[in-house]
Amino acid sequence: MNEASIIVCRCEEVTLEQIRETIRQHGCSARETKLRTRAGMGICGGRICRPLLDRLAIKPGGDFPSELPLKVQPPVRPVSFTDWGQS
Repeated sequence: MNEASIIVCRCEEVTLEQIRETIRQHGCSARETKLRTRAGMGICGGRICRPLLDRLAIKPGGDFPSELPLKVQPPVRPVSFTDWGQS
């Protein structure tokens, strides 16, 4: 497996390559990258991928680009995995 095919956002199946390409092509901030790729918009609300997405959007030698880092958005009501199987 090469580094580019690493899944950063498991919920939305967004790869490192997709995120890097979006940032390179559009000069995106973390928020815009999230909107363009859907990384961080899955069921976990960005709890897993948000820190990496923030770090990837930092310009080399710079700080977070003109915005605060993305926040974690937990689900409105937590649901256990055992509840998913029941209808």
